[in-house]
Amino acid sequence: MSRLAVVVFNLGGPDSLKSVKPFLFNLFNDPAIVGLPTVPRWLMAKVVSARRAPIARAIYERIGGRSPLVEQTEAQTEALKAALEGRGVADEVGVFMAMRYWHPMTRDAVDQVKAFRPDTVILLPLYPQYSSSTSGSSLNMWVRTAEARGLKAKTYTICCYPTETGFVSALADLTKAGVDKAREHGPPRVLFSAHGLPKIIIDKGDPYQSQVEMTARAIVEAMGLPDLDWVVCYQSRVGPLEWIGPDTDSEIERAGRDGVPVVVVPLAFVSEHSETLVELDLEYGELAEERGVPAYVRVPTVQAHDAFITGLADLVVRAVQPEAGDGCLIEAGPASERLCSQVGARVCSGEWAMCPHVPGQDQKS
Repeated sequence: MSRLAVVVFNLGGPDSLKSVKPFLFNLFNDPAIVGLPTVPRWLMAKVVSARRAPIARAIYERIGGRSPLVEQTEAQTEALKAALEGRGVADEVGVFMAMRYWHPMTRDAVDQVKAFRPDTVILLPLYPQYSSSTSGSSLNMWVRTAEARGLKAKTYTICCYPTETGFVSALADLTKAGVDKAREHGPPRVLFSAHGLPKIIIDKGDPYQSQVEMTARAIVEAMGLPDLDWVVCYQSRVGPLEWIGPDTDSEIERAGRDGVPVVVVPLAFVSEHSETLVELDLEYGELAEERGVPAYVRVPTVQAHDAFITGLADLVVRAVQPEAGDGCLIEAGPASERLCSQVGARVCSGEWAMCPHVPGQDQKS
């Protein structure tokens, strides 16, 4: 009897106002986020989380005092489990959540998977575009924790899927509906908004920005609107470092000056949370009104959209079945025995040194 465990990874979010401060501490104590040695990073995380907690609590108060991300991820896991059971990929399928900064955290997920006694484990970040600060951090934590807690099973990793057909189709459908709504106020401009990163991380070879741009181009192509006015932009900038741009708020201000309606598409988030419900909906919505934007339409995240879930199931099937996963990297190190992108081998161009597929090492299954 074959048993398949799929582990989905995401950021997590506070489940109460009391958990905001420890959530922030876990975030800023992550070496993938703050590249300091252990002790100074821990001290900085204590200080920064204490200072930012009141601001963050005020943000979460605006959306009911908690993040909805875990509940929406639960819906995704249930839909994915049903889809995989329908494919007959194993006699028994379990889908588990591992959140990086709040419960259910990686250790809990490892223990659940170990108790499930799988033959094969598929690691599936719910970050379509790979970054060392998101997928990389979650996967590294899983490897360390699984080893420490004695979880032993064939483990295959899906690193990224920026232009996976189901994911792109879901966002294209949602974006097209947003464009149709905004057209009532004139030809709109689509702002593909992704969470930003400090430019120094991209300069070190992180492929995130290039993959975000891949996703945007794929959505526009799938929509079949060649004359669409669109731009990729980045939100959630914090701290003194230079971040990648252009900024989403600057693009909203430009739309106001140009007198065009905007359609904002969160293309790097697959669930709703504070960056969408507060930053995009409330703060940027208010900014658009202040700057005279004729209409402000925010496209929802894909969540459990049928096409997205189908796409995730396709990724799992290609990873677990050798004949479907042709081109996956074999023996990729401690993280996996098989490392797969949406196409099996490397998605990124050679300039992105932090791509988990090391150039020249892609092999046939």
